[in-house]
Amino acid sequence: MTDVIIVGGGPTGMMLATELRLHEVDVLVLEREPEPAPHVRSLGLHVRSIEVLDQRGLLGRFLAEGTKFTLGGQFAGIEAPWPEDMDTEHGYVLAIPQPITERLLAEHAAEVGVEVRRGVEVVGLTQDATRVTVELASGERLSAPHLVGCDGGRSTVRTAVGIGFPGEAATEETLLGEMEVGAPLDEITATVAEVRRTQQRFGLGPVGDDGAFRVVVPAHGVSEDRSATPTLADFRRQLTTWAGTDFGVHSPRWLSRFGNATRLAEHYRVGRVLIAGDAAHVHPPLGGQGLNLGLQDAVNLGWKLAATVSGWAPDGLLDTYEAERRPVGEAVLDNTRAQGALMTDEPGTRAVRRLLAELMEIDGVNRYLTEKITAVGVRYDLGGGDGLVGRRLRDVPVGEGWLYPLMHAGRGLLLDRTGQLTVTGWADRVDLVVDTNPRGDELGGAAALLRPDGHVVWVGEDPAGLDEAMREWFGTPA
Repeated sequence: MTDVIIVGGGPTGMMLATELRLHEVDVLVLEREPEPAPHVRSLGLHVRSIEVLDQRGLLGRFLAEGTKFTLGGQFAGIEAPWPEDMDTEHGYVLAIPQPITERLLAEHAAEVGVEVRRGVEVVGLTQDATRVTVELASGERLSAPHLVGCDGGRSTVRTAVGIGFPGEAATEETLLGEMEVGAPLDEITATVAEVRRTQQRFGLGPVGDDGAFRVVVPAHGVSEDRSATPTLADFRRQLTTWAGTDFGVHSPRWLSRFGNATRLAEHYRVGRVLIAGDAAHVHPPLGGQGLNLGLQDAVNLGWKLAATVSGWAPDGLLDTYEAERRPVGEAVLDNTRAQGALMTDEPGTRAVRRLLAELMEIDGVNRYLTEKITAVGVRYDLGGGDGLVGRRLRDVPVGEGWLYPLMHAGRGLLLDRTGQLTVTGWADRVDLVVDTNPRGDELGGAAALLRPDGHVVWVGEDPAGLDEAMREWFGTPA
């Protein structure tokens, strides 16, 4: 019997499905599209997403198909070096096209027993005190105790349960596509560099080894029909407008458009229905945060929903999903708004960009902005002052190995450097790792209790404080 229906089989939906399967939750994914989209909307994974994949033992397969870069200039395209001494063992961006990310997540989902039905469109849903029922375009009805909408910015699930989606409508659009070009690469490189001195939403660059180029160029206004696919003629016209040449573009692989609409769902949960990823937040792709934000939503939600299904969740645990992730989504919307304001060609804007570029020469400023984009700086408000509580713990040395390989099962973990603590009563939910001779001093000889998503909920040595934290996050002891 299905425990959770997930509507939407993109990266967020697949990541959530695999997180649930770690806890033997029966999951059904319903995806409207019969085949995965070829569009390369996202080009890479940021530090926190890389860490999450490492925590689940999946990073190796992504590294095999991606390329590591230590790229500065992630904030509004302002040139800056990669910050020194970031709080991570994965100080890089992993360049990997979205279709590959989706394929790898789908392969993993199949390995762990996720049922996926493609070409299935959800047209409505209802819920009562015990179940959620979805109606498909075919007339079929399916039900489960819980449902999560990971079905994008035009989410059917969000609309059906009446969650408001306030924000700003698009005021500008950008054309995006893959195609072949006739101009030589050195000419393209020089022209793009010149145009980008005043227009950051412009670029042409090779993707892969088959001669295709990724083309990004401002559109002529905002289209009335946002679902209408742009034409090659649209690209040629806009390239000529901005660069004085269309670079001989031809043979398009795919063409699309995106806008700068910025919206945040009023709630992430209504009863037994939740939303995640673009269904909960949309924003311009500045800083490459969208796909990463959705993956991190999924990892925050997965273990909490699994605990609810399994029956051991403490009161209010599922509510912490919205309490924690909605402020993160709001912060991402704000930083994309700020980046957008810095990317116009107005003289005042260019002056502010020059000033910020000077400030980013200060390592602390550069690190702060990079940690904001890469989600390394995320800290949930769990109390506990300014220490580790609420933050994720980087991959620290443990014994002869490292922390993250100990988290592959998606369980809680008590890292005990006192040698005096126990997880008795919670051993079915929390692993105990004793390391009294650490190779690092991140905890100062104390112990740390980590949730399955890697965030710290308690640091100390007092068994009574540990017991309180265990009950708050992992329920009543068995």
